[in-house]
Amino acid sequence: MLLRRYFRGPYVSWAQAVHPVSDDERGLLVWLPAGAGFAYRLYPGGAPAIEEYAAAPLQRRTWVDRDVLILHPPGAAHSVWWFFREGAFLGWYVNLEAVLARHPGGIDVVDHHLDIVVDPDRTWRWKDEADFEACIDRPGFWTTAEAAQIRAEGSRVAARAEAGVFPFDGTWRDFRPDPAWPLPQLPPL
Repeated sequence: MLLRRYFRGPYVSWAQAVHPVSDDERGLLVWLPAGAGFAYRLYPGGAPAIEEYAAAPLQRRTWVDRDVLILHPPGAAHSVWWFFREGAFLGWYVNLEAVLARHPGGIDVVDHHLDIVVDPDRTWRWKDEADFEACIDRPGFWTTAEAAQIRAEGSRVAARAEAGVFPFDGTWRDFRPDPAWPLPQLPPL
């Protein structure tokens, strides 16, 4: 089991217990099944000030609804998620984030709010643009120049999706976990 933590500034905004699948030249691949341990901070909608993340309680929950295969390509400022429900592939999700940092027992990423939803036919759309834009030039988030780099990373990944190249080439659309794998559980946070 690995712990995958998201940070907003210096604060953990959510944590996921995941099962490692592989770690090779394609990147770190992990499995997040429905039923796995999950925690997130509850805060009002919109883009709160960075300090509000610390004040919000971290709530332990169970990941529900979909199983997810997550790839962290080496050195990339994003991760690619394959969503499944009852074994059926639903599409991809691209989470724009800082290049992962590894630590004993897991990985940490800084979420950039902006995401991309990619349908099985590889059509795509931006997600959470308003939250992303609201954080530009705010303390603890990203500058205008960094925001342009984040959006450019997303545009590069979207072009790969349109072209149907890895990881949007059908790889792992039929992934099935080993039935012997236990549900990943969160350690004390």
